[in-house]
Amino acid sequence: MTESANSGAYSRAEYEVNGAIARIGRRSRAMDAVLAGLGARRGVIVTAWNPMSRRLAPRLNAHRAARLRAMVPGPVGEGLGTGPGRRPAWQRDWVEAHLLIPGPPRRAMTLAARFRQAAVVVVVRGQPARLVTVTR
Repeated sequence: MTESANSGAYSRAEYEVNGAIARIGRRSRAMDAVLAGLGARRGVIVTAWNPMSRRLAPRLNAHRAARLRAMVPGPVGEGLGTGPGRRPAWQRDWVEAHLLIPGPPRRAMTLAARFRQAAVVVVVRGQPARLVTVTR
């Protein structure tokens, strides 16, 4: 895993999971509570939508998301990643469904690579969310 620069769309996005919001470079007590509820100290936010930032049709993204969920046994957090703005999440320019996969990053990073994702968000209780580039 390599750290990605905290710039561009990723750093302005909001990553919602079970009602908690994670933002790159910021700590979130609400996300800490989500992790605790999943019995985890850390986790990785992963999507299967829009591989390598190439927009796909909604039905293709939904199919990919279902495949990702089927590959992750046990409890996960679910939510939406959205671009910045004051409009409701579903009305913003960019929206992607994602999972918070609890536990060490290794498995989540493998899944992210399989679904051709450029980066993931790593959350650790008590620490700021980090953007991490997916290596292939």
